[in-house]
Order: sequence, then C-alpha cells, then structure tokens
Amino acid sequence: MTAIGSLHYATDREQDETSTLGVSDVIFTSESEVTQFSSIAPDAMWIGSWSIPDAPPLRVAFSRQGQYFREADVWHYSGIAILATMLTQIINSPADIPAGPIVSNSLPIWLAQNSYNGNSVQVFPSFLVPENLPGRYIVAHIEPTMTEALGAFPVIGPWPGTIVPNSGASPFHDLASSQLCRDEVTLTLYGFDNQAAWQWWSALIEASAAGIAPFGFANSPVLRDEKQKQTELATLAQKKTIHISANYLQGTADAVARRLILSAMLSSIEVIGGVTSTGTGASTQAPQTASGEGFVYE
Repeated sequence: MTAIGSLHYATDREQDETSTLGVSDVIFTSESEVTQFSSIAPDAMWIGSWSIPDAPPLRVAFSRQGQYFREADVWHYSGIAILATMLTQIINSPADIPAGPIVSNSLPIWLAQNSYNGNSVQVFPSFLVPENLPGRYIVAHIEPTMTEALGAFPVIGPWPGTIVPNSGASPFHDLASSQLCRDEVTLTLYGFDNQAAWQWWSALIEASAAGIAPFGFANSPVLRDEKQKQTELATLAQKKTIHISANYLQGTADAVARRLILSAMLSSIEVIGGVTSTGTGASTQAPQTASGEGFVYE
C-alpha cells in the first residue's frame, strides 16, 4: 500500500565497541490516517521503503503514533530506520529462513516447555513477546554475560563435518560441536495463579528428571511474585519469576532447536509485494494541488 505525506529524517552516527551505525530518526506526516498501522496483528509487520538519490532506499518501521491535531487533520508516525545490523533479520520469502539453529545457548530447551498437565502455554524469548499479548504465557530470559563453560574444552568434529549443498566455492560445513555449559535463566510467568504456576513448575522438574527437558539444576529455584503495576487501575499484574542455574550440553540444545524448526509452520508466512519497491504518488484538492513522494510498503 502507498501512503501520501511528508517524511522528515535526521541521521546521527553512533559508534560503540562492536559497530558504527548511521541511526536515522524518522517522522512521517500523513494526510490521512494509515489504518493498517493500528489494525495489524502481532504476526504482521509493515516496512516502508523511501527512495534516496544515489543511496540505497531508506527502510523504516514505525514504533509510535502521536501528536494528532484534529484541526490540521494530519497524522504523525515516528520510528527509526532499520539498522544495518538488523538487515539479516528481514526476509523476503520463507525460503530465506535459515535451515539451522541461530542461537547457541539453552534457549531452545525452554521454548520447548510449552505444555503441562494436558494444558498448553506459549513460551517466548525475552524481548520477542508479541504486542499486547494477554496472559497466560511465559518468557525465557538468558543472561548473555553469564553463560559459562563447565567442561575443559568444547568437543568439535570430526573435521570438516558435512558439507552444506550449494554453498559455493568455499562451502559451509555442518560441524557437530558440544560443550558442557551453565546458563543463568529467568522464567517470567504472566497470568498464572499459585496452583497453575506450581503445576507448570512441577512439570518442568519432572521433565528434567526424566531427560525430556535436557538440563540439570545447579541451584534450588523458588517461585517469586513480582510487582508490575498500572496506576490507572490501582492493581498489580499476575507476574511470577523463577530463576534457574541450568547445566546443559550445547549439542543437546542444538538438537532440540532443530526439532522445533522442523515443527514450525512456515506455510503461514506471507510476504506482501515481495522484494522492496519504490514509487511516487500525488493528491489533488481543488483549488490547490499537493504532491509528494509515495511511501511504499512491503
């Protein structure tokens, strides 16, 4: 779809230990409300493409709508252009999704713990929870600076592993590797009362003892009640946490990840419009004529 309006952006250079990025703050002022922005579901995303002379298109996803002024009858949408380090996360078709696991920690083990006592529950990675999702669900957060090796050295091989077909003159290899590690994991439970939380927690203990959840406890975890408030309601959310020091083999976590990938329904992914495209548009109102670049979405 194409939205007509004006785009304002300012770019700053930000440099840290691992990257140097051009960060573009963007404000799009639209002549009419873009209803698609307010009606999208958690499984949909709009990415805008703005053509720039002698440069790659500016690709934008908006995170905020505000400053609506009824008398002026204009809508403002703001966000940050997609960072260079995030471009690997944008796909144009399901075929672009990597066939193998991405993460290297114990995250797949926790994502697989999505049932207890005949009930199902959604488990999400931290920072990747769909927008405005009501409970009951669980979030698994693994502290990135706390992953440590318990084995003396990783077991890798045998070299060179299995060559990945059609991977070029310098082919990639599926190389088996494993190391005994420990992660510091925080599991956050939303919408669970005391009994439901204990049922899921007991199912996790039993799965660990039986080897269904391939990890071991290095501490004695406890259910904790957290405080998440909303002043307008003068109430607290049903939020509990469990902190686990978990021992696991990286090779086992890799196997769990591959099973999860095989069970995913890739056929449900739809890319509207395919690859990035650009275009122009105009809006005419008597007795005046207003024109502007078209913001093309994919």
